[in-house]
Amino acid sequence: MNPTMSVILVLVLSYLVGSIPNGLIVVKIASGKDIRQIESGRTGGTNAMRAAGFLAGLMTVLMDVGKGVAAGWIAEWLMPGAAWLKVVAAILAIIGHNYSIFLAESSDGRLRLRGGAGGATALGGAIALWPGSWMIILPIGVLVFLLIGYASVTTISIAFTSIFLFAYRAYLGLSPWLYVGYGVVALAVVLWALRPNLKRLQEGTERMVGLRAMLLKKARH
Repeated sequence: MNPTMSVILVLVLSYLVGSIPNGLIVVKIASGKDIRQIESGRTGGTNAMRAAGFLAGLMTVLMDVGKGVAAGWIAEWLMPGAAWLKVVAAILAIIGHNYSIFLAESSDGRLRLRGGAGGATALGGAIALWPGSWMIILPIGVLVFLLIGYASVTTISIAFTSIFLFAYRAYLGLSPWLYVGYGVVALAVVLWALRPNLKRLQEGTERMVGLRAMLLKKARH
């Protein structure tokens, strides 16, 4: 295949794979509900858990991680060894997850693309760049979720951790510095999607989850 066509195909497929609304599908099958009408309206694992329970949330997270991994695999398959393309593909998967073409809506004459916040897919993208990423990023994310207690902060921590992880690996000569750029852009995409949450965090009205939320609830009772 022509290299230019291969690059275009990777970019298009990465975005489309990222756009698959796993949360919408899982919650619909599990409970018959439309996840877009629940709480934040996002299609990620946290909202899937709120809508249809823990297993639905877990399944959504795993499938969303898979989207980031798949984007990297597509890039490696069609353009082997093109590290820059693998990075771009992983980022496009996150963008597709956050702004899915399959969840397009028209409101007041304006097109709106809905989706999630990108945390799980960002983890998948990091795994695509280095398979061992999950052994570092995931435990940190789980600790943030349990101890700090905000899903939005957990999402941010995934992209944030990937920056330092890939910077350390690049310093050791184990991966290209280009991968640090993945973490930076992933963080920017995630922060942009979480603007309402960041505002609520600043105002002290963001919903708390995890172990900290359970402990506070018990303390009140």
